[in-house]
Amino acid sequence: MPPLLYLLAICNLVIGTGAFLLTGVLQPVATSLGTSVAAVGQTMTAYALATALLAPVLLVATGHWSRRAALQAALALFAAGLLLCALSGTLATLLAGRVLMGAGAVFTPISASIAVTLVEPARRGKALSLTFLGMSMSYVIGLPLGAWLGLRYGWRVPVFGLAALAALMALLVGAWVPRQARANEASFNGLGRLFLLPEVARSLGLTLAYFSAIFTVFSYTGPVLQALNPMSAEMLSMTLMVFGLAGVTGTLTGGWASDRFGPIRTLRIQLALLATTMLLVPLTKGHYFAMTGVFFVWGIAGFGMMSPTQARLASSAPRHAPILFSLNSSMLYFGTALGAAVGGVSSAAFGFDTLAWAGAGFTILGGFGLMREKRQRPEALR
Repeated sequence: MPPLLYLLAICNLVIGTGAFLLTGVLQPVATSLGTSVAAVGQTMTAYALATALLAPVLLVATGHWSRRAALQAALALFAAGLLLCALSGTLATLLAGRVLMGAGAVFTPISASIAVTLVEPARRGKALSLTFLGMSMSYVIGLPLGAWLGLRYGWRVPVFGLAALAALMALLVGAWVPRQARANEASFNGLGRLFLLPEVARSLGLTLAYFSAIFTVFSYTGPVLQALNPMSAEMLSMTLMVFGLAGVTGTLTGGWASDRFGPIRTLRIQLALLATTMLLVPLTKGHYFAMTGVFFVWGIAGFGMMSPTQARLASSAPRHAPILFSLNSSMLYFGTALGAAVGGVSSAAFGFDTLAWAGAGFTILGGFGLMREKRQRPEALR
């Protein structure tokens, strides 16, 4: 694999850690700002909506820039948002920082559009899985370490640290990414025609559905794990690390399986596993090892779906891959926002231990499109 993919993966590690860090320290943040856990949980909604709405616009607006400059600008926005969050004294300021971070998350679709140009079509799944490996690694390294630091030394400490790391990544991108690094130019032209392609519409709908399911629970990871099996800060950090390892495993195997068996077959199996494990999660209350095992399979299935979905989109309309990747990210974050909102309402009404049941219905919706897909269609637009 081209070495540039490893740098993009490290940058996505910082992006992923920043995006989800607060989910492990919701209670300290709520106490610090004098608000509720459910209210702080909506910082995930703010981040998600900002990414969903602003990333495609920024992707097109910077389309004539060099890809190196666009990557650096995205990281600078992300760092500025983190700094504002770390300095916030009110929920409103925290939400504003999350919006800035969401705009900076345009880094991810830009990096994906570069990745698919670096390899031949038969290796797109692996290239994308490597690029997104950083997002999965954020659950192994960033989220557990951030949760531990936040619980031990205050939630602002890891946020300040991430702001510095994002700034450092911007400098490294400037030094290592070639000025001539390319990707197909993003444009809104022809979007209506793209949406008429069944595989495009179904892929975007699937992303919306399965991320809604995942983030009904994942937006409240810390409180959910504590409700199922109370544990110390160290044990919570360790559990988050195990879940992160599942995400890494899913990302790598998802890209491999997509290249080997095709995106459709891979996605069907992963979605079935995701639905099954979400139904099992509440039944693991009081059984730590059973809970950990179920969450491990859930992580493999859920986070392994990103690469085959992106590969499916890239093969559907190669010339339009950058804007499709950005729109897929928008669906991802719309799903994140919807899941966080549903989780907030459901946790207030029924408790954190049953949140997985609230999100399981989204997996059924996602399955409808996959059941109607009979085969992987050839590249439709060139």
